[in-house]
Amino acid sequence: MHITQLNRECLLHLFSFLDKNSRKNLAKTCHKLLEVFQDPLLWSLLNFHSPVELKKDNFLLGPALKHLSICWYSERVKVCNIEDWMKNSFQKEFCKRHENTVSDFLLDVCNRCPNLLSLTLSGCGHVTDDCILQLLKSCPNLKSLKLENCVQITDHTLEAVTLHGASLRTLHVDFCRNVTQAGLERVREKCPSVMLRAERSANMIPDSKPGKKLMLEKASRKLVEI
Repeated sequence: MHITQLNRECLLHLFSFLDKNSRKNLAKTCHKLLEVFQDPLLWSLLNFHSPVELKKDNFLLGPALKHLSICWYSERVKVCNIEDWMKNSFQKEFCKRHENTVSDFLLDVCNRCPNLLSLTLSGCGHVTDDCILQLLKSCPNLKSLKLENCVQITDHTLEAVTLHGASLRTLHVDFCRNVTQAGLERVREKCPSVMLRAERSANMIPDSKPGKKLMLEKASRKLVEI
C-alpha cells in the first residue's frame, strides 16, 4: 500500500511523529500530503530550539495551537543576555540580528493563536514586558507561563499577570534578574491560586543605570590594579 492510500486520520497520526523539517519535506512530494501538512489539527504543539527556526516556513500558526515553547540553550544566549556595555562590536552585531525575531513571532502568535494554553520562553533576552502584556491580553485561556533567563522581563510583567492572567495557574520567572521580591509578593497577594516560582530571580543583582554600571566597572578595574 502506498502512503497516499491511507486515510486522513492515519496520515495526521503519521505526521505527528515527524519533526517540522520532515513534515515539510514530506509535504513537498504530493498535493495530498501537502493538505495534511496544512491541517491545523497537526499544529497544536510547537517547540523551537533557536530564534532562527522561527523564520523557517516549516510550520503553521493558527487557532489550534495550544502549547508553544522557545528554548534557546547555547553560549550565544549568554551573549544576548549580558548588558550592551559589556559586549564587543561582534557580539553587539550578532544580537542586533536577532533583536526582534522572537518578539515579532510572539506578536504573530497574539494575532493568530487565541487558544494558547501554555508558553515557555528560555534565553529570550530581547522579549519585553510589553510583548508579554499583549500576549496575556490576546490569549485569555493561557494557563501556564514559564520565563527563564529573560533579562528584560521586570515587575511590569508580574503586574500584567495580576490584571490579565485570569486563567493563569502556573507562573515561572526563573533567572529573570530584573524581577523584584516586591513584585513577586504582589502576585502572591493578588493571585493566590497561581503556582509561582522564581528561582534566583529576586536574589540576583538587577540591572542598574548605565552611568552606575560604568562606575562599577571602573571601580572593579581599580581593585584589580591594586
